[in-house]
Amino acid sequence: MNSGTPPSRLARLLAVFRAGGAGGFVLILAAVAALVWANGPGAGSYQALFALPIGISAGAGRFVLPLSGWVDDGLMALFFLLVGLEIRRELTDGQLASVPRAAAPALAALGGMAVPAVIYLAFARRDPAVLRGWAIPVATDIAFSLAVLRVLGRRVPAGLRVFLTGLAIIDDIGAILVIAIFYTAAIDAIALAAAAAVCVVLAVLARIGVRALGPYLLGFVALWAALDHSGLHPTLAGVAVAFLVPMTQRDGDSPAHRLEHALTGWVAYGVLPLFGLANAGLRFDALTPGALAGPMVLGIVFGLVFGKQIGVFGATWIGHRLGLLHLPAQLNWRLVYGASLLCGIGFTMSLFIGHLAFPEAVRQSELRAAVFFASVFSALAGLLVLWCATPARRREADSTGKSR
Repeated sequence: MNSGTPPSRLARLLAVFRAGGAGGFVLILAAVAALVWANGPGAGSYQALFALPIGISAGAGRFVLPLSGWVDDGLMALFFLLVGLEIRRELTDGQLASVPRAAAPALAALGGMAVPAVIYLAFARRDPAVLRGWAIPVATDIAFSLAVLRVLGRRVPAGLRVFLTGLAIIDDIGAILVIAIFYTAAIDAIALAAAAAVCVVLAVLARIGVRALGPYLLGFVALWAALDHSGLHPTLAGVAVAFLVPMTQRDGDSPAHRLEHALTGWVAYGVLPLFGLANAGLRFDALTPGALAGPMVLGIVFGLVFGKQIGVFGATWIGHRLGLLHLPAQLNWRLVYGASLLCGIGFTMSLFIGHLAFPEAVRQSELRAAVFFASVFSALAGLLVLWCATPARRREADSTGKSR
């Protein structure tokens, strides 16, 4: 096939799959499917499927998790591996590679994490049982928020996508640190030493120039198993391996970039939709007015809906007034405010942290309801603000072009 031949439909489809461009929409569909399934005639099969035990038993040894556990602890490690690779790329040669470029999204992300946590703690201060959920509203779902942004198509300037992506990536760094520091059980020293040994081996492989992905993927599995026994959450294996795979290019090829390219489609169309399907199954009949008015639910809802917009927009505005940052090209304050509303979409990471904070089943309906309603409201409010803001921007651009 010569270079002038247009790509086939299959080739275009595979390119979209690898890029994961529509992954956010698939995640939304999976969440809707979970809601319908969990509240329909087949609700029992939904609960039974994700409670299905899967694992290996040999004599006295037994390693078995429910299907939901394999999704949350196993497959989500691949998500964190991809997030780690994206973070590393952005820090190396992307939009976070220099202080001026990273200043706006970094300050916005810090504000967007601090204010929701403070709001949650204000609601939970009189109920020690729910205090440990303070980190639930600090996270932004990058796949969901960018999917909502794509609904507006070309109405949205590229600078807004860059700003929101950088903000969400820094937000992910914060969420990863929160999980590692605050949601760690008792440490098993032997298992932790084994995890450290795996990291050393992978670092040596990278140092001596091993560029095949196989050894690093085997190390990823070994590190996951060691962390699972150590007390640290096993998904952190993904972040560790992401920073150990070689990123230096040779003949235009980088193992880290190759792994990121290979994972993107599978995470976007497999891991995240399965996570959404397993965790968005909110049972409406399990909700009571008293539960919805509880401090955990109110802390999450107010933290995501109001805390995110106040923190993101406020930190950006203050940083700009103090001369610490300049708005990226093509942005104005209406667009920044619309983006700050979209940051209230906490779905994937909020649910993930919520499961770590409240593993007991009695809290799950409240957790899902709070995250679901806050994320839907934030998505619709952000869409409305951006929809109203973009035509004015378009008219200004058109009039400028005509005056020239």
